[in-house]
Amino acid sequence: MRFILENELLIPEHLSDKPEVKRISDHESGHSRPLNPSYDYSPQLQQLLYGKQILLEEIPFSLEDIQQHYVNGFVHYRKCITKTKEGYSCVRCGNSDQKVFASFECARCYQECTYCRKCINMGRMSECTVMVSWAGPSPTIESPDKPLVWEGTLSAGQQKASTELIRAVQTNDQLLIWAVCGAGKTEILFEGIQTALLADKKVCIATPRTDVVIELAPRIKAAFPKVDVIALYGGSEDRNKTAPITLSTTHQLLRFYKAFDMIIIDEVDAFPYSVEPILQYAVNQAKKDISSTIYLTATPNKTWKKEISAGKRKAVTIPSRYHRQPLPVPKFVWCGNWEKRLKKKRLPGNLMAWIKVHLEKGKQAFLFVPRITYLESIVQVLQSIEPRIQGVHAEDPDRKEKVARFRTGEIPIIVTTTILERGVTVPNIDVAVLGAEDRIFTESALVQISGRVGRSAQFPTGQILFFHFGRTMEMVKAKQHIEKMNKEALQNGFID
Repeated sequence: MRFILENELLIPEHLSDKPEVKRISDHESGHSRPLNPSYDYSPQLQQLLYGKQILLEEIPFSLEDIQQHYVNGFVHYRKCITKTKEGYSCVRCGNSDQKVFASFECARCYQECTYCRKCINMGRMSECTVMVSWAGPSPTIESPDKPLVWEGTLSAGQQKASTELIRAVQTNDQLLIWAVCGAGKTEILFEGIQTALLADKKVCIATPRTDVVIELAPRIKAAFPKVDVIALYGGSEDRNKTAPITLSTTHQLLRFYKAFDMIIIDEVDAFPYSVEPILQYAVNQAKKDISSTIYLTATPNKTWKKEISAGKRKAVTIPSRYHRQPLPVPKFVWCGNWEKRLKKKRLPGNLMAWIKVHLEKGKQAFLFVPRITYLESIVQVLQSIEPRIQGVHAEDPDRKEKVARFRTGEIPIIVTTTILERGVTVPNIDVAVLGAEDRIFTESALVQISGRVGRSAQFPTGQILFFHFGRTMEMVKAKQHIEKMNKEALQNGFID
């Protein structure tokens, strides 16, 4: 899009007959306008744009309508690509790696136009494309007097974290909640979310993985039945909606701009959020300048642990589960050179015995493996003794359906990569890891995998076996991590 600048007012070239046109990126700024409170703005455009950053060509309104809202100060035009001494920068994803930019001869601006390849799957950000954001009042949403209907009871550890969370919401502060797998983190959030809603604050719960969003959505809706809740992930039908409570993958936050008063980042240590700077950038630009940020994790990284110990990061620790039973501790089981056996379409004898026992008992189990290539071969071997056994991985088109069938008990044993190390809860299961010595199985991953077991109050125990061809320090550290939490919980009176 090219604009004429007239009296500090940007005018799209299609709405003017003057020749002095420049791309949006070639103007010094977006030239925002003062708000005209008497202007009769469009509620539909407000609903679409509030808290978002949307490419101009994606907005289903006429250019004349959008321009009138701009003239009256209700929308801002923003550059997609900015130029500095160091090179180009993408406004949406924060990418400044010059190797990830490319140029083309553009038919719209008639120049060589640079664009960002990092976030192109969400629409091309180029020197002549324009992002539009809402600058008017926020939509009016009536909140019930008592949004939360959940009537459960928090454990002592949960209540401690909930109290700190409420304080963070009230003071627009940051807080890390370090809670063991199965501590009941979702329930800990309830009173803090209610505090935010009663103060007319907009809440976002962001998580790195789609599976977690899908599992969390019905639980949040059940706790807040009179409050609109939307769930955003790839292919979600809620994409163009806004609501007081938003559940979102961290990738989807790239579409938001100063939208949330309270943002909760679940599984903050998980891939890809932990290693992808653009997702951390997305979180920072999705929250308002004055807001509260809550981080949830069962396995904080070394830096955060040091900051907690030094008092440089506000944190509350929950070393036990809500049902007051200790965390099941993994056992190491040597299984020989399992890769060599797998090439011959065989599996270690002790692993096969474990599988058969679970099939006979009718007890469900996870079997975690290091790679997709191994998974397919292992599933073939296991289906020869039980056809209902299935495998699932990140690229599996039937992933959601298989997880749903596993939850209902239709699939007795599911073979999986680390994609299911978080977020999927089944009440009465055991877990085995084949090839626990593989480098993909870090301390964090193994702690999370172990956390699938014993989560239910009805089934607080379970078996965790690390089948290996040699112990690693990561295996040892994972076991020590779990034992340390159990010791701390016992000392604090959180477990019986």
